[in-house]
Amino acid sequence: MTMEDGANNLSELIDYQDGAVVSRQLAKTSGGSVTVFAFAEGEGLSEHTTPHEALLQIVDGVALIEIAGVTHQVGEGQIIHLPGGVPHAVQAEQRFKMLLMMVRSES
Repeated sequence: MTMEDGANNLSELIDYQDGAVVSRQLAKTSGGSVTVFAFAEGEGLSEHTTPHEALLQIVDGVALIEIAGVTHQVGEGQIIHLPGGVPHAVQAEQRFKMLLMMVRSES
């Protein structure tokens, strides 16, 4: 799949792959990045911390997002804030796609 000039259907920019987390970077600048992910059922990202603020939007399905030890169920069309410097993790009880918008500070 390629990203065309003009409008694109976000959920069609990446495909699911059994047993894997697939990612595709859509944009990257000194101010941040935008990446779309597809998580197969049972896959996830273990707890980690980044220094940057991020917004995560679910494009398809439902994800479990843990932030500072609190688990949030986030569904299609919903968005959640990931504060910089705060531990977070992502888990797929069922497959889902998400858009991650990372914002780097200017300091």
